[in-house]
Amino acid sequence: MANMQSLEFPGSRDLLSQICFESDQGKVWLNEQRMLLIHSSAMGLLRKELVETLGVERAKGFLMRFGYHSGWKDAELVRKIRPDMSTKDAFFVGPQLHCIKGMVNVKPISLDLDVDTGIFHAEFDWFDSYEADSHLQDSGPSSEPVCWTLIGYASGYTTYFMGRNILFKETSCAGMGHEHCHIVGRPVEEWEDQAQLERYLLPDPIADELFSLQSEISELRDNFRNSDQSEDLLFNSVGQSSAFKNVCQLIRRASSSRVTVLLQGETGVGKEIVARGLHLSSDRADKPFVAVNCACIPPDLIEAELFGVEKGAFTGATQSREGKFERANQGTIFLDEVVELSPRAQASLLRVLQEGEVERVGDVRTRQIDIRIVAAANEDLEQAVSDGKFRADLFYRLNVYPVHIPPLRERIEDIPLLINHFLKKYHTLYNKHTQGVSDKAMQALMHYKWPGNIRELENMIERGVILTDNSHTIDLDAFFPSLSEPSHPLNSINQQGVLARQIAQDSATPLSQTELCDHLLKEEFSLEQLEEQLIRSAMERSAQNVSQAARLLGMTRPQLAYRLKKLELA
Repeated sequence: MANMQSLEFPGSRDLLSQICFESDQGKVWLNEQRMLLIHSSAMGLLRKELVETLGVERAKGFLMRFGYHSGWKDAELVRKIRPDMSTKDAFFVGPQLHCIKGMVNVKPISLDLDVDTGIFHAEFDWFDSYEADSHLQDSGPSSEPVCWTLIGYASGYTTYFMGRNILFKETSCAGMGHEHCHIVGRPVEEWEDQAQLERYLLPDPIADELFSLQSEISELRDNFRNSDQSEDLLFNSVGQSSAFKNVCQLIRRASSSRVTVLLQGETGVGKEIVARGLHLSSDRADKPFVAVNCACIPPDLIEAELFGVEKGAFTGATQSREGKFERANQGTIFLDEVVELSPRAQASLLRVLQEGEVERVGDVRTRQIDIRIVAAANEDLEQAVSDGKFRADLFYRLNVYPVHIPPLRERIEDIPLLINHFLKKYHTLYNKHTQGVSDKAMQALMHYKWPGNIRELENMIERGVILTDNSHTIDLDAFFPSLSEPSHPLNSINQQGVLARQIAQDSATPLSQTELCDHLLKEEFSLEQLEEQLIRSAMERSAQNVSQAARLLGMTRPQLAYRLKKLELA
């Protein structure tokens, strides 16, 4: 165990460099997490109202959990900021951030830790605790320690750092009239009152009661909205934007009729989800739903696939079989990328719409069907008619009830909801639990134009979950692993989370190298991060060939090998 003389904090310049004031945007950053500057008196008022509303014990647990989460988030910075420092100096990130944030002046007394064996014992003195000062001003001296948020922070930070449950206790407190606060931290099982300490960090029963009531209200609303209790895929989907709600309203009205619906929108906007929602909210919900991507079927087979084939109709037709339309009888068929239908298939589809009957390839009779057709296209069908690619009479038959599904860039307010939805999905799929998306990554997601729409967003979230360790936050470098590919639209994100390519697009002409340098130098950017990104891009472009990457960067192979080793990329 180290003594007081040997315990000194390392310099804090590396921590201070992580703080960025983006005053023109109303944001303060600590690395990739958005921070707030709040009056300590306001926190004191919050504490007082919690005590008066919930009682001392519940308020104490609430504030300990609040601090615990804050400490946990700060602990994620350790491996980023001090990867090459000793374990002790890396651990001191937490106490130093306590000081930098103005929470308390921390002085280390003793520290004995070994991450590999799980050994931990530490003692610190705290001076000028904001919690102790606030309590004394509002309520006078206390009969028990009062630095609940700070204790929670120390416990959460150390638990994350050590990889095992470590809890701190205040053995003296300025809020009780002592000269200063003193805290002791050790593994939770070494405390005699282990059960009581752990109970403070458990979810409060009052929260469970509120969530239970909220669930009951949601269920009642769903039952009221869907009295038949049928599954409603579209209307239970994620979205609150006016553009999304308008689509839902149009589809709801169409579901009560037999009208043919034409869905139009860019690739990845969720046209099949809308089509399924239409089917499941209609009186055909218990009948088949058949989805067909017309672009995936070879032109010479599309008629047989859609309308069926009789035995002997052509070489290889060894038996009769029904087509997609017959399989969807009484239900709904969804024809995606309908513009790709061959001229003969377009004529057959027109007959289905006009007469309600299909004729199998090679057959001499027709079959009556009752079917709702939902067609979709990601290109302008009117233009396809003008170009002679699509029949005009078929277009007018399909265009009875057109619905335009907006791209994701036109429903920005839905992005956080969609992110949470996909996080839950892939947490379950991969049996993982991340801490969600970093604030800076969220800002980048909100600025991105999403050419691939919801499908692209889902793919990014899946990659982010795969690349992020359990209980870690998904940062930019994990969220966008293809940033090293120069062609990626997000291949240049500055320290404020602004897309550099977007900046260039906002200009009348592309930025020259000099203009780009001038722009970067106006911002607080890291040269080390820029160098690392260039190296990653070169390695990606050269398929991890060090010699070729070195040539791209204009340096020798040993020079690049040294930097790769330093950045732990080799």
